[in-house]
Amino acid sequence: MAKLTKKQKEAKAKFDSSKAYTVAEASKIIKDITNVNFDASIELAVRLNVDPRKANQMVRGVVTLPHGTGRDVKVLALVTPDKEAEAKEAGADYVGLDEYLDKIKGGWTEVDVIVTMPSVMGKLGPLGRVLGPRGLMPNPKTGTVTMDIAKAVSDVKAGKIDFRVEKNGIVHAAVGKASFEADKIAGNARELLTTLVNLKPQATKGTYIRSIYMSSTMSPSIQIDTKRYTEE
Repeated sequence: MAKLTKKQKEAKAKFDSSKAYTVAEASKIIKDITNVNFDASIELAVRLNVDPRKANQMVRGVVTLPHGTGRDVKVLALVTPDKEAEAKEAGADYVGLDEYLDKIKGGWTEVDVIVTMPSVMGKLGPLGRVLGPRGLMPNPKTGTVTMDIAKAVSDVKAGKIDFRVEKNGIVHAAVGKASFEADKIAGNARELLTTLVNLKPQATKGTYIRSIYMSSTMSPSIQIDTKRYTEE
């Protein structure tokens, strides 16, 4: 077992690792124990009672965090010329088509989200090996393949994130930054958890949410009470 650093020992002394807290309590604690020289990301890890190998138990969705992500999300809009002005006005960082397809073929992936139009998806197919592993392939289910490019770009910039359950049954998602006020971290976390509950597969039996943990970059994890996560 790795030896704890001085900062890790100090952090662990500020909360009871055997106790499950409300989202509000955990949000306050996470701010108190985060001690790094940058604005650390706050993340939830939610273990679900699902088997992602079965299609009827896959959990995937999108959520717009009410207080944003705290990140400057870089958006690439792969659109035809008639949609370029719309994408730029909505705040897309990069706008174009063929020139960016060529850059991606060459290995360029310096963006966080790609939005595009249904008519362009055929050109993205050959780039699946580059975009897929990085989670950058646009998908109609996440609202990133649409004719309403302005809304897609605006939603992403405002704090819309997509998530999916991993093969081990856990959903990892960022819900803010350590610089956020505790109530904003809590509000974002509740929004994500509520969305997950609404996406519960009908095939799931028994307890759906098995565990919830909140952590920040390099911090210990704080357990959240699965029966009290909706409390203000």
